[in-house]
Amino acid sequence: MLAEEPAAAVGELTPHSAPTPSSLPQAATVLLPSSCFLGGQRGIMYQSPARSLCSALSTLCCAPCTAASSPLLLLRSPVPVKRAVSPPALLGSSSSAAPRCGCCHQGASAGRGSAAAVGPGVASSRAACSMGNSTSRLYSALAKSLNSNAASQHQEYLEQPDSEQLDPIDPKDLLQECQAVLQKRPPRFQRDFVELKTDSTSSHHPIRVMQWNILAQALGEGKDSFIQCPMEALKWEERKCLILEEILAYQPDILCLQEVDHYFDTFQPLLSRLGYQCTFFPKPWSPCLDVEHNNGPDGCALFFLKDRFTLVKSVNIRLTAMKLKTNQVAIAQTLRCSETGKLFCIAVTHLKARTGWERFRSAQGCDLLQNLKNITQGAEIPLIICGDFNAEPTEEVYKEFSNSSLNLNSAYKLLSTDGQSEPPYTTWKIRPSGECRHTLDYIWYSQHALNVNSALGLLTEEQIGPNRLPSFNYPSDHLSLVCDFSFNQDPDRLL
Repeated sequence: MLAEEPAAAVGELTPHSAPTPSSLPQAATVLLPSSCFLGGQRGIMYQSPARSLCSALSTLCCAPCTAASSPLLLLRSPVPVKRAVSPPALLGSSSSAAPRCGCCHQGASAGRGSAAAVGPGVASSRAACSMGNSTSRLYSALAKSLNSNAASQHQEYLEQPDSEQLDPIDPKDLLQECQAVLQKRPPRFQRDFVELKTDSTSSHHPIRVMQWNILAQALGEGKDSFIQCPMEALKWEERKCLILEEILAYQPDILCLQEVDHYFDTFQPLLSRLGYQCTFFPKPWSPCLDVEHNNGPDGCALFFLKDRFTLVKSVNIRLTAMKLKTNQVAIAQTLRCSETGKLFCIAVTHLKARTGWERFRSAQGCDLLQNLKNITQGAEIPLIICGDFNAEPTEEVYKEFSNSSLNLNSAYKLLSTDGQSEPPYTTWKIRPSGECRHTLDYIWYSQHALNVNSALGLLTEEQIGPNRLPSFNYPSDHLSLVCDFSFNQDPDRLL
């Protein structure tokens, strides 16, 4: 987020400290096993003033889904922006429903900022994750994570057996539950898709891809200093419902997220039951770990619908710069489209923030591009890259992607009148240093092999409002980007 970013995390590379390769942890991944539904062993369970979302959704968690086998393969129609005036009947009965699975059988926290109440014999997540400002405790946690081979740990991010044993849930029911929790919040912003000119004659269903930096909860409450955003607007028990509402409203086939620090207790349990395969790769030195009462490290997460795609290969990439391993990561997955049988690669990343790190971001971008060239066999496999690049279009890393031999184009340029200009902003916030409006988020794609059928329009300045983002209306300081892609029927002609 350029100049307004908070200070570097403990152990992170800075312009004035260049540790040797031997002093850098090779893979300081923090493993948090899959836990319960919206809170549990490894997550901090917050209690809403009205009711906990976990208890509100207990009926969904324990009852079989009545929808079709593919919950999100619905006809994509606009989701009503107006929320329900009163809670649905499901909420009224859920608190008294006797759960038959362990994910709902848990106590609520005593209050905001207190440790979650968990079952007998289960250690509080506060003891595992609360780092405060103690450098010794941070490095102690990192040292423990280095005791095992990182390569063998990565498989844990691809397989989530606990959630696979749970019954699927209907996205309409989940959306209704979220809207009930958000009754006192302003309605969602209305955003419309812009149909883009395309010569594609494909009769196949488009592939909807969503890119979003959702704002790590620990950073939002503890480090980012959004001075015009009330702390009440950042409460996780409601903010997570705003995030889920946005995802459910657009029903992506593939979801790419950054700054995810509630993966194991929120997104993986929920989205896996909506039919997504889930992968998470945390930052080795996540700044979240330096925030009191954190929920663990933040990182990148990638989700795809299992009934639309088959996973062929998954690679977790720790980005390097100047031959040094860095704190930034990426996930790249090769998928096979079930409908067309075609292969393509989807990648998600989050590059280094702040002014003064332009060359560093450029080096990270070069490393990511080289990895993707190898994975896509030199552009033989179509590619989509989603990410918060923390770089304006004027930066070198942007030019590297534009001029890459992978023949990439930025999808949101197509919304401009000339088709060559990026949006004026994808993030807009107010910090103590001043108001910050930047274009940092992108969806890159192989323009010879893929068409952009439509793209979700951005929020207007009037919708965002004078206090900017995040707000009671919108849960993140970054806007979500959503595009519909289709395969080009004659890709060779554009090479």
